[in-house]
Amino acid sequence: MRARWMLGIIATGLCGGVAAAQQGATGTGLETALYCGGIVTSESVHHDAHIISGEASHDEIGWLAGQNVFIDRGADKGVKIGDEFSVIREEHEASPAEWFTGQRMLLRAMGTFYADVARIRVVHVEKKTATAQVVSSCDPVERGDMLLPFEAREMPQLRPFAPMDQFAPATDKPKTAMVATVKRFGEAAGPNSIVYVNLGAAQGVKVGTYFRIFRYQGDGNDIVYQTRGSAYMIYGFGSAPARYAWEDLPRDVIGEGIVLRVSKNAATVLITATRREVSAGDYVEVEK
Repeated sequence: MRARWMLGIIATGLCGGVAAAQQGATGTGLETALYCGGIVTSESVHHDAHIISGEASHDEIGWLAGQNVFIDRGADKGVKIGDEFSVIREEHEASPAEWFTGQRMLLRAMGTFYADVARIRVVHVEKKTATAQVVSSCDPVERGDMLLPFEAREMPQLRPFAPMDQFAPATDKPKTAMVATVKRFGEAAGPNSIVYVNLGAAQGVKVGTYFRIFRYQGDGNDIVYQTRGSAYMIYGFGSAPARYAWEDLPRDVIGEGIVLRVSKNAATVLITATRREVSAGDYVEVEK
């Protein structure tokens, strides 16, 4: 029952995004994904500037593109008109529930999640503070958000769209890893969605690397969407003449994605094509 209930939530949440099977991502939203995808890293993010507030602060709790915000750095710290900053925010999963066995431990091992919030440009400078305009925003800018000097990011190259090989054999690239979670700690994703994978630079992953996303049939892992034993039986709806181990069954190739950003042991991945929904707990491998 739990699996059926959760599948209903997935279907409702994804709507037409996954229903259009094997829709490919295009360059149209690539830059947005690159600067809004966030990153997971085990390294410290050094910052010494923050958002103080913004215009109409008596009734505003967040600021979007075109609005002005105030930062706690001014002329005495070398801030000048035209300086640009990336606004980021540390994120934490609020729910202790796991989508698959060991998910919380895996997320902790990958590091800290930082969301890309916005890009701002300084338009006025005081001695100890400055006013900046929100040039573009992924989410509303909030008081206390962290600032880093803006740096252009490496743009990955999308390959021409082609139907994925659902029977592709396993590769001999770095070890198999998992979709640890979906952006904002979600559970399911479709084309043009962001997911986070526990393979990174230490395992040879680079910006532009393509991942194949797949699922083992009946592997017995405790995953919410998976009904135990459904690879060869489903109660009340028939069964195979024998039980099968997951390694004896064809794996289920369900999607592909391109790496946007990399840290030591994690990667931010844009899903470029799917055959159906991708879930936290699905497996990934580097394509040849």
